[in-house]
Amino acid sequence: QVQLVESGGGLVQAGGSLRLSCAAPGRYAMGWFRQAPGKEREFVSGISWSGTTIHYGDSVKDRFTISRGNAKNTVILQMSSLKPEDTARYFCAARAEWELGVIKTTPDEYAYWGQGTQVTVSS
Repeated sequence: QVQLVESGGGLVQAGGSLRLSCAAPGRYAMGWFRQAPGKEREFVSGISWSGTTIHYGDSVKDRFTISRGNAKNTVILQMSSLKPEDTARYFCAARAEWELGVIKTTPDEYAYWGQGTQVTVSS
């Protein structure tokens, strides 16, 4: 069983920043998804194991930055210019990377999931 360990999240005012991190026990491509009450799980960002391929969802492009941490099995999501509509539970996900240069954006492509961390942005 692959366990993903997430940290970060919390309450912030609109325009503020938060940082999420996630560690996976191995060589995985990783991604972040979010889910607000009553909505489907939405792709936020993904990064290859090497860190050279990155992709963002349209709603967070130019505001969020994904990167590998000093420990390469860690992924960081730096969230800036947060909006109330960013409020959701954020989930870290990992998958074996069979195709280089491809970031998967649908939840069913990811085999392993964290328990999620709540991000709340107040107006």
